[in-house]
Amino acid sequence: MKITNKKLLPVARKLRKNMTPQEKQLWYQFLSKHQLRWYRQRIIGNFIADFYCPQIKLVIELDGSQHYSDEGLSYDENRTKIINEHGIEVIRISNTEIDSNFINVCSYINEEIKKRIKA
Repeated sequence: MKITNKKLLPVARKLRKNMTPQEKQLWYQFLSKHQLRWYRQRIIGNFIADFYCPQIKLVIELDGSQHYSDEGLSYDENRTKIINEHGIEVIRISNTEIDSNFINVCSYINEEIKKRIKA
């Protein structure tokens, strides 16, 4: 199964250079320092995941308000289903949670990581 669509590489690079404040916070204060290797704006199939750890096959998606419309929810559900078909789990975290509850978000991510390491 093809995991990378190289046509998306310029888009992924642009997204890496223009991360949202929440993506920057999660990356610079947590994931970039994590013992597991994480990638920003990683291409998986025909999608670009916000953060991806290949060792445990986990994607972290940060969701802004556009993700909570009917159209956004439907798109995300389909996207998650397709990424799951690659054997990769997706967890979604709202930007609001990053802004208001960062320490608990990091704890939640660590718990999800532990589950996958044990499995």
